[in-house]
Amino acid sequence: MTSTDPYLWLEEIEGARALEWAEMQNRVSTAQLEAAAGFSALKSRVQTALDSSEKIPFAHSHGAFLYNFWRDANHERGLWRRTTLESFRNPAPEWETLLDLDALAESEGRNWFWHEAAFRHPDYTRALVYLSDGGTDAHEMREFDLEQKVFVQNGFYLPPAKLNAAWLDADTLWIGTDSGEGSLTTSGYPRRVQRLERGSSLETAPVIFEGRLEDMTVYGFQIERTGRRFVERRNGFFTNELNWQDGDVFKKLSKPDSAEASFFDDWVVLQLREDWVTPSITYPQGALLISSFTSAFDGRLEWVTLFEPTPLIALTNFAFTQNTILLEISENVQSKLRRARFTNGAWQVMPLDAPQNATLQVWALDEHTSDDFWLIATGFLTPTTLILGTDAGLETVKSTPAYFDASPYEVKQLEATSKDGTRIPYFQIARKDLELNGSNVTMLYGYGGFEISQLPAYSVGIGTGWLERGGVYVVANIRGGGEFGPRWHRAALRENRQRAYDDFISVAEDLIQRGVTSSPRLGIRGGSNGGLLTGVMLTQ
Repeated sequence: MTSTDPYLWLEEIEGARALEWAEMQNRVSTAQLEAAAGFSALKSRVQTALDSSEKIPFAHSHGAFLYNFWRDANHERGLWRRTTLESFRNPAPEWETLLDLDALAESEGRNWFWHEAAFRHPDYTRALVYLSDGGTDAHEMREFDLEQKVFVQNGFYLPPAKLNAAWLDADTLWIGTDSGEGSLTTSGYPRRVQRLERGSSLETAPVIFEGRLEDMTVYGFQIERTGRRFVERRNGFFTNELNWQDGDVFKKLSKPDSAEASFFDDWVVLQLREDWVTPSITYPQGALLISSFTSAFDGRLEWVTLFEPTPLIALTNFAFTQNTILLEISENVQSKLRRARFTNGAWQVMPLDAPQNATLQVWALDEHTSDDFWLIATGFLTPTTLILGTDAGLETVKSTPAYFDASPYEVKQLEATSKDGTRIPYFQIARKDLELNGSNVTMLYGYGGFEISQLPAYSVGIGTGWLERGGVYVVANIRGGGEFGPRWHRAALRENRQRAYDDFISVAEDLIQRGVTSSPRLGIRGGSNGGLLTGVMLTQ
C-alpha cells in the first residue's frame, strides 16, 4: 500500500531533506528569539552562569580519588579530571586532568562526546572510557591507564556500536556489542554476552549467554563487593530476567519480571513495579524488599519489607553505603530520607536528618569503605547545595551561587482535579504579590513518562529568563511520571495515555479558574512511545 502522507520524508532521521528542513526551522526560531527586546543581555547573563567556575563539580569516589567530568566556556567538550577528598573540600580544589576531550577531538578529527568511564576494581588503575562521535547512541570503548593518564596501547578496544562491557579481572571483560549476524536484538542492542580476553579478538570471543532476538538488550556485570557475576535479559523497557552465574550454569532469580533487583553484600534488594502475589503474602507495587542471597536464589520467599508505599508516599531512589541502605522518599512530592541497617539480626529503618523543604538526592561517598554519603539539596528558589554526611553530621561542601534574587517570589503547592476525579498536584512559582486578575503570562511544564518525577530544582534560566520578567512558572506532577511510585506511572500507560493529557489540561484550567491567567494557547507534544508530554504556554 502506497502512503499518501506528504510529510513522510520527515521520518528519515538522517535524511538530507529532513535535516535541511530542521535547520530552516531553527533559523526562523533563532531569528525571532534574537530580535526580542533584551535578548542579548539575557543570553549573556544566562550563559555566564552556565559557564561559571562556581558551578558545583559533582564527583564520585573510585579508590583514593574523586572523579569529575567538567564543561565550561573554555572546555566545550569537557575535561575528565580527579582530585582528593581533602582538596575537594577546599573552595578551589587542585584538579588533575586525565583527558581533555576538546584536544582529543581536534587531534583525531572527531566530534567526541563523553559518555562514561567504568573503573577496574579494586586497584582502580585502569578504566574503560566510552566516547560517542556526534552524541549518537553508538559508543567507542577504549582502555585508559589512570596512572600514566593515557589510552593503553593495544589495550581493550571496541569499535562504535550500542555496546556494553564489564571488568571481570585485569585481563578479562564481559562484553556485548555488534559482533556479526545474530549478535543484536531487533532493537539494535546487544543480544549476547561474550568473554573477551586481553590480546584476543572480538571474532574469537566465546559466547557466555545469548538472549532472544525480540529482547530489548542483554548485558553482563560483576558485583565489585562480592565478585558474583550476573546476566540480565531486558525483554522490555520495564521488564527483565536476572541470571546468576553459579559455576558453569546460570540460575534465574525468582521474581516478577517487572521488579528490579540490586545486590548488597549477601543480600538481594527488590523494588516492585507491580503487586507480587505469593502463597503467603501480597507485596504492594512500589515496595522495597530484601532477602538473603541464598534464600532468594533458592526460591524461598523470605523477603523483608524495607519500604511500603502509601497513596501519597513513594520511594524515589536508594543507594548503598558500606553497611547501610539510604532511601529517598517522596511525601506528596516533598523529599525525605531514611536509613536501613541490619542490627541484632533484623533490619531497622530510621529517619535520617536532612534539609527540609528541598529536593534531595543521595549517593555513597565510597560504598566499599565508608558509610559517609553525598547529599544534594535544591529547590525552585534555593540554590543547589552539595552536602557531605558523616557520623559528625552534615557538612556543606559546595553551593551554587544565587543567580537571581529569590526574595520577591514564593512557591505554592496546589492541586487540580482531573477529568476522572484524580487530584493532580502542581507547583506554582510566582511573585508574592501576584494579582489574580487573569493577566499573568504563565508557563506550565509537565512530562508524564518513564517514572520520571518533576521535582523542585534550581534553574538560572527560569529565574532570570522568566520570573524576573514577570512570568509565572508552573510544574505539573501529571500521571505517567514517578511522583507517587509505579502506580502513578502505570495509570497513564497504553489505553490510559489520555489521562496524562487530561491531567495537564486540568492544571491549565485550574490556573484560569484561580485567576492566574486566561486565554490559554496549548502547545502539547506527545511521544508515540507513550512516555512524553511537554510544554504548554498560557498567555493573556
